[in-house]
Amino acid sequence: MNSYDQAVMAAKAISSKKGLDIQVIEISDISVLADYMVIATGTSSTHVKALADEVEYRLDEAGISVSHIEGYRSNSWILLDYVDVIVNVFSDEAREFYDLDRLWQDGKPVDLTGIVD
Repeated sequence: MNSYDQAVMAAKAISSKKGLDIQVIEISDISVLADYMVIATGTSSTHVKALADEVEYRLDEAGISVSHIEGYRSNSWILLDYVDVIVNVFSDEAREFYDLDRLWQDGKPVDLTGIVD
């Protein structure tokens, strides 16, 4: 499975648990960190954890193990590093504070029409 498919699978997992404002940004041309950045918002700390858990579960079922997890004890931001895909799940306040959408604005947004609700 290529990195695009992994990013879309993560977005679908987040969507299945009612994650909000899901963005997938291709950053391979502007960064060596990863190929794709997935950014989403949860409505509460419990929801943020549920979204991250669903991504981890779905990708693990597909044979893709998370390389590193940050912020799981946090109440506002969880980062799942899949090497070629980085998934960020935020509370609304944390997403506004860190503003990764602006930071990665030079990346190419992936059209998720028909992929996520």
